[in-house]
Order: sequence, then C-alpha cells, then structure tokens
Amino acid sequence: MTRPHPSPPPVPSGLDDIMRRMQQRMPTLLKLQDSVTHGVLRLAAMVGAPPPDPQPVDRALRLVVRGRTVVAADENVVSLQLAQQDGGELPSWRSGAHLDLTLPSGAVRQYSLCGDPRDRRSYRIAVRRIPDGNGGSVELHDAVRVGDVLEVHGPRNAFPLATAGHLNTERREFRFIAGGIGITPILPMLATATDLGLPWTMIYAGRSKESIPFREELAQYGDRVVIRTDDESGLPTAADLLPQLHSDLAVYCCGPGPMLKVVREAVAGYPGAELHFERFSAPPVEDGVPFEVELASDGTTLAVPADRSALETILAARPGITYSCKQGFCGTCKVRVLGGEPDHRDATLTEAQRAKGEMLICVSRANGGRLVLDL
Repeated sequence: MTRPHPSPPPVPSGLDDIMRRMQQRMPTLLKLQDSVTHGVLRLAAMVGAPPPDPQPVDRALRLVVRGRTVVAADENVVSLQLAQQDGGELPSWRSGAHLDLTLPSGAVRQYSLCGDPRDRRSYRIAVRRIPDGNGGSVELHDAVRVGDVLEVHGPRNAFPLATAGHLNTERREFRFIAGGIGITPILPMLATATDLGLPWTMIYAGRSKESIPFREELAQYGDRVVIRTDDESGLPTAADLLPQLHSDLAVYCCGPGPMLKVVREAVAGYPGAELHFERFSAPPVEDGVPFEVELASDGTTLAVPADRSALETILAARPGITYSCKQGFCGTCKVRVLGGEPDHRDATLTEAQRAKGEMLICVSRANGGRLVLDL
C-alpha cells in the first residue's frame, strides 16, 4: 500500500512576500555581484604594477602682513609682522631660523626670523633697503603693505643656536657678533641664551648709530651688548670683535663677508673655540677655474671666469632666471645638467638628485671645461 506524500506546509503570507521581492530583485543582485567581481579582477591586475608618480605637496603658508614698523633711525630698515589669515598658530621655530618669502614679483628671498620663538601667532622679519642690490629689499619696502598676503615656506634653520652640549659646561661662554642687518638671526639667540642662563656678550657693528636697527630693543641687555660704529671707531679689527678670545668660546656671527673673514681667521688660531656663522651675501669663489656653460634652449655659450659663479654669468644673459640665496642652501637655482660633469659645492642636493644630473649653479662649478645646462 502506497502512502501518499504529505503536502508541504503552507507558506506564511509574510514570508511569501519576502521571497517574491527577492525574486524581483535578483537581476539587481546579480549585477552587483558582477560589479564586485570586476572590481576584484581590476585590483588583482594592479598587483605588482609600479606605484603612481608622487604628486607635489603644497606646503606654502599664505600669511597676511599684520604690521609694518621702521626700526632704524635712518628709516632704511623695516620689520614686518606676519600672521595666519585666521589668526591661528604658526609652525614652531628655533633661534637662527629663516623664511623663504615669495615677493609680489615672484622673486624668492630668505629673511631671518627676528621675533620671539615663543610667539606662535606671528613671525617677524626685518629688511634693510639696498638700492643697488638684487631688487628684493626695494620691492619689499616699496610694494608690500599691511594687509597684503605673502606666500612663505619654512621656517628652516641653517644657523641654529647649539646649546644642548653646553648647558653643563660651566666654562663655555657665548660671544655674539652682528654686522648691520646681520642682527636679525642674532636677536632671538640673545633672548634664548638669557632664558637659559648662559653667559654671553655681544659686539654689534654698523656704519653709524642711525643705521643700527633695534637699538631700543637691545638696550634691555645693558652693557652685555657693545655697539660700535665705523664712523666713530673705524672698521672693526679682530681685537674689536673678539676681545679676550679663548678656547672655551662659542662664537656666533652674522654679517658681511669682510667681517666673517676677520672672525674666521681669528677663531682658527684657538683650538677648541667654536665658530657658527651665517652670511647675507654670496661667498667668494674659492679655487675657481674658468669653464664654459652652454644653454641648451638656444645654444648660447657663456664663459664663466674663475672668480665668478655660473649663476652670475648666466644672469647677465638671462636676467629672468630664478634664484634666491646665492649660497647653495635654498635650491631655487637648481638646473638639470645635460652634458659635462658638475663640481658640486653645495650642501643641499642628495646623492640621488646629483645622480639625476641636478646642480645648483650659484655655487657649483664644472669638473672639466664645459657644462650643458637645461636652460
């Protein structure tokens, strides 16, 4: 006797509706599955592929000029106060740091920070007007006003106050030497050394008392700061700048080339004495040999004398090329070498950059008689 198959139990009406909706949506679900599968296959195809070229990151600050103050009696030095447009905090910095500032013309110049490192709401720079200079100081004096927005990179520090190794050395004494506008990186150092209780003195040299900026600000340090001027005392000698020179002295100097030469020669005679310095003009060419540079864009060939840089020579023919510090640390004048072997004299480019044929024409020269530059 055959038993009849039992009838399936009735499907509840709610479940029946759910199943019917799933059947209706099945094409959409299949399309979604196909899309996911396609994406997985694309990802698999990318495994092992070279990474995309890195994109440049814009690290510029766009700061507003909040204040403009004349800080020398001859009215040739102005200080500018720069701040975030929203009043927010600025990147921190240490004594000796500088900014790379883009002027309205597009020219880039370096200016030392001369304010208080503890002030995170503003930066201060100061600039002397130099009518026969490279144009940056005149533009900043004449074209930049309160309310203008300037593009800034940094802060960067190529002239730090190295105190960590000296804090427990009772015999170490600090001597600060500034010439003219070379006071700008030194000013924050004085404040830092005072805060740390370090023993220090300073010699500040200039053409005249009227040309000396920040005289009132320096008065707070009393007789630890000695101001001497050329019109009253003549050009300073090593004895004027470094009285009582000894081997436990740490010297920090910023000023014109002749001053630096005097200080360097004097300190070299005292083993153990330290010298830290910063220039505000291009260094003289040492051990220079004449060579030629060819500008690849039009085949122009220029002769670079033994006592001049490639940058100076090229500027005479191409006044519009980009440059800034002229000392081999900012990298603005970097060019690609298409032929010949560079004699690298900078401390900025990496070995990888040099291997790619990059060169800083403000200080580097040629190993051999000729370079072909991508200019």
